[in-house]
Amino acid sequence: MCGPVMLGSALLADADLMVMGIVLTVVFLPLGLAFWGNTTVERAHTRRLDTVGIPATAEITELSRWDDGDDVGVTVDLRVSGPGFRTFETTWRRSHHGALRVGLRLTAVVDPHNGSFRVEI
Repeated sequence: MCGPVMLGSALLADADLMVMGIVLTVVFLPLGLAFWGNTTVERAHTRRLDTVGIPATAEITELSRWDDGDDVGVTVDLRVSGPGFRTFETTWRRSHHGALRVGLRLTAVVDPHNGSFRVEI
């Protein structure tokens, strides 16, 4: 995929192919490394929840729409409770889903050590 993008960019910008290759490398290499790092952190987070997570219940207490210009979704206020940790309230932003409504109880997994959680819908 890199070859056609480089060639197309060089032709559209009327630039030398070598210069365009250097520019795209300088721009996209840090971006790729950032995505790689983020994926590594998310994978570790998911593995930790799978290992030490406690089954819990997340009840929706409030729903509100949000729009930041680029993306639209809902802000879901949750009350997360279960055995082995104190009940806590948190906010979860996600894309709109037709099944979400106030009072709905969702299955969740909570890490009791740091309070991180995953909600399954």
